[in-house]
Amino acid sequence: MAAEPFVSIFSGRSSRYLADKIADSFGISLGKSIVTNFSDGEFQTSYEENIRGRDVFIVQSTMPPADNLMELLMMVDAAKRASARKIIAVIPYFGYGRQDRKDKPRVSIAAKLKANLLIAAGVQRLITIDLHADQIQGFFDVPVDNLYASNIFMPYLKKLELPNLIMASPDTGGTRRAASYAKALNTEFVICYKQRAKPNVIEQMQLIGDVEGKDVVLVDDIIDTAGTITKAANLIMDKGANSVRAFCTHPIFSGKAYESISKSAFNEVIVADTIPLKQDSDKITVLSTANLLAEVIRRVQNYESISSLFDLSKH
Repeated sequence: MAAEPFVSIFSGRSSRYLADKIADSFGISLGKSIVTNFSDGEFQTSYEENIRGRDVFIVQSTMPPADNLMELLMMVDAAKRASARKIIAVIPYFGYGRQDRKDKPRVSIAAKLKANLLIAAGVQRLITIDLHADQIQGFFDVPVDNLYASNIFMPYLKKLELPNLIMASPDTGGTRRAASYAKALNTEFVICYKQRAKPNVIEQMQLIGDVEGKDVVLVDDIIDTAGTITKAANLIMDKGANSVRAFCTHPIFSGKAYESISKSAFNEVIVADTIPLKQDSDKITVLSTANLLAEVIRRVQNYESISSLFDLSKH
């Protein structure tokens, strides 16, 4: 792919593994930037090349620790002060996206706070993948491109050629996502209904729908502790399914997630590389978002439509 003349792609430390692949797919070298650490834990970001008048794309997922978000904000601020023409934040995983509303009194809406910080720093456009809540796009007064990981999951799913495919949601909140896959694939879907005793602890789960003899694929945007999705997988197999897999965009994998997946009934858990894995697992397959993000950067730069990337039936 021919390189665009005024585009620079940079990366924060948390996403350099992905940014290298994005730049390579786009056809340019990843821009040179450094982070200087001080003894008290502070750090300073700096660009080691001229970016005056350039369109700067900064790649950084914002999972914990909060330094990842702070580093992104500092890189945006530095680009603004270095006279970049445009500053676009590429945030594959939009951390704090689960805090999109007040679910009880006297709590912060952290996703809105984060949006305010990014805009104040100087972000002029946001590119992200599978926001936890679509309404987060409305927290920004600049364009937001919320891409779908189905762009990479659908081709993989079709290559599997599962004979009795049926989609599934691990909870009622993901019904719409499972339904969209089912519609595109002309198949059915089932839902796992859960009741929680307390956060991250499931009291009971029931299956709505028939999975006997089926090859089930669960779809979700985030796997955190893996408690819900592994319980759903075990329940599905107990109900007579032939196999069970999962598609997950953001592999947070905290706590005992790796151990839970390893001991679960899953044949395979397919994830995107928006967050780097902390350890390897025979049951986990990683698909790269680099080509997707590079194509979106190219289209944004050339003022081309990206709407075709939101049509599940075309993948």
